[in-house]
Amino acid sequence: MKVYKRPVYEDIKKRLLSGRKFIQVISGPRQTGKTTLIDQLLKDLKIPSTYISADLYDGDGHSWLEKHWEAARLKCRQKKGKQHILAIDEIQKIPDWSFVVKKLWDEDTFTRTKIKLIISGSSGLLLQQGLTESLAGRFELNYLNHWSFKEMHKAFGWTPDEYVWFGGYPGSSELIDDEYRWKRYIVDSLVETSISKDILMLTRVDKPALMRRLFDLGCAYSGQILSYTKMLGQLQDAGNTVTLAHYLDLLDSAGLLSGIEKYSGSMIRQRSSSPKFIVRNTALISSRSDETFSKVIRDGERWGRLVESSIGAHLLNNEVEGRYRLYYWRQGNDEIDFVLKRNHKVIGLEIKSGSVFKRSGMDAFARTFKPDKVILVGDKGMPWQEFLNINPGELF
Repeated sequence: MKVYKRPVYEDIKKRLLSGRKFIQVISGPRQTGKTTLIDQLLKDLKIPSTYISADLYDGDGHSWLEKHWEAARLKCRQKKGKQHILAIDEIQKIPDWSFVVKKLWDEDTFTRTKIKLIISGSSGLLLQQGLTESLAGRFELNYLNHWSFKEMHKAFGWTPDEYVWFGGYPGSSELIDDEYRWKRYIVDSLVETSISKDILMLTRVDKPALMRRLFDLGCAYSGQILSYTKMLGQLQDAGNTVTLAHYLDLLDSAGLLSGIEKYSGSMIRQRSSSPKFIVRNTALISSRSDETFSKVIRDGERWGRLVESSIGAHLLNNEVEGRYRLYYWRQGNDEIDFVLKRNHKVIGLEIKSGSVFKRSGMDAFARTFKPDKVILVGDKGMPWQEFLNINPGELF
């Protein structure tokens, strides 16, 4: 069986083999292949290596890091002039990890100790904070997002319809023939673990029950615009809009749920707009449903909403690589599903799958903003199956 390697693999491999001294940072949501990628690198590279996981540390995290780092240094000294790779998985679980990494890394730079460092983490918010505060100029960031349809098709032979329903979690691929078991795996092993370990254990959350209800609401309304005021009406003990916005940011940092902003050309208005919920992986919607794949795919309206969420997740997950910002637009009764902006170029996208198509939103957006392109994705335009195969950055 051929082993699938994510596209970023070759880039990281080349950097580790080069003479440049940078920390290779691998970040991304749970179950996107970070540990597997590290394992592939350590097996393929002809460089002695040590792998450790912060999941297993006990007691003082700084002492634990220093102990393993010193062991790697000893291996370098035993073989003069030789390199050694130290890979530290889930490093964000160690409090103030970046300060001790900076100290040890700078010591090795001074003594010319040839340790090459790989660190990974699934809490993007905490990982990025440590990088920017302590390790500026010392790292290269490699982000592993949710798997695209193209990747799931190449690795497991999935069809576009299967991808829309089952999403982009590679670890779940062998369970899809038993939908009940598959749903339990997504909810228990991915969603609950991401919330309890990547958010609640590592970040201050005063109202964890509220954040969980916000996630439930976002999954139920994925692809829809909901004001913070309306959210307050839907949620009990909702606190205030600032709290909700903060919790939505935390859910986004864990790769679960995003709230994209309204496009208006004014940053002030964008930041005060009602968010449009988009799940980062459609498995988060279907795993919470009592319905089956075979039933929902025959329901045109519900299937259309899933397709739109899948397109939205595809756009979100390619935002960094495609170097664009993602928005939505609505004015009165006129609406366009997604807006992509890169520098001064703007592209509008309208998604239609199995529903009546009206051009009014596309025409109104074109008149108002004079974008470079307005593209219809769906039954009367570019097939949505084809759109899931492209990198949205190629549209510019």
